[in-house]
Amino acid sequence: MTTSAHRPRSKKRKKAPKWLIPAVGYLVSIACLIWVYHGFDWKRELPRIWATSPAWIAVAVASDILVYVTQGWRWSLVLRPVEPVSAWRSIQAIYIGLFANEVLPLRTGELIRSYLMAKWHGLEFGVVISSVVVERLFDGAWLILGFYLCTRFVKLPQLLVDGSLILTVILVVIAALIALAIFMKHHAHAVVRQSRWKEKLWHVVEGVNAMGNSRSFYMAAAVSFLYLALQVMPVFALMKGFGIPLSFWQAAVVLVILRLGSIPPQAPGNVGSFQALTTLGLMLFGIDKATATGFATLLFFVVTVPLWLAGFIALAITGMKLKDIHRDARARKASHVHES
Repeated sequence: MTTSAHRPRSKKRKKAPKWLIPAVGYLVSIACLIWVYHGFDWKRELPRIWATSPAWIAVAVASDILVYVTQGWRWSLVLRPVEPVSAWRSIQAIYIGLFANEVLPLRTGELIRSYLMAKWHGLEFGVVISSVVVERLFDGAWLILGFYLCTRFVKLPQLLVDGSLILTVILVVIAALIALAIFMKHHAHAVVRQSRWKEKLWHVVEGVNAMGNSRSFYMAAAVSFLYLALQVMPVFALMKGFGIPLSFWQAAVVLVILRLGSIPPQAPGNVGSFQALTTLGLMLFGIDKATATGFATLLFFVVTVPLWLAGFIALAITGMKLKDIHRDARARKASHVHES
């Protein structure tokens, strides 16, 4: 008879090294940069970049700033039923998170901005994370709707259409879970009661239910359309200034490609993949690689440099160091998981 002492021990699954995913991100970034700039004639193309209309650059910068101001406003609307947070604090946290994304790998800015909002307003960390998930659901829904609207004006490769279908399925699943918490709270509680994370998930269900049963939730959904439309403007404005004869809808397609490509964790600031995806997006519409590469280079700096400056100022106002915030955010996340 086999005793418990002689039972074979279940093998522990080996975890991938922590450095593996960042390393893959950096390798992809390097590969993208090599592809984008291989054969690029800087001597010939740089004067064209410098000749871009300053007025259109100003429009691009202003609209890019408005993107994140709108996002901060929306986040405050999502959180309003749980805690009346100020739009300023939301914008500040978002810019600090964006700044973190520019200097740290794996898009840690989402974690950092959630930690800051929880810290500043005494909110349950899981509830703040849930609000970010709700934001991303709004973004995904409008992105998909915008994508299919673009297909009525622009013929797109089948690969992009198939990719959008996969994203649609994922969004439907997330939307169903959120709808369960909003409209069938008792059923949602019954489901999470079976989980080993039931205590933390209980707060999440309560938070999502409060968010979803408020007027501000639907206001936030509407503001998300403005948030997406404003993201097209820097691309379209720079196309005008750079002399690329593409329509607003074609600029929207380039934005969709950029957004879909930025989902996987990658190198800080999406360096490499940003340039590659922008270049590929323009080449879909018959723009030659040299012109597309020059435009991608300009777009990267126009949308990134103001973000660096605003993020640095937002961080400086707190009097905190980014490395300390990052450390505390990771500790808060670990504590949240452990307590669950």
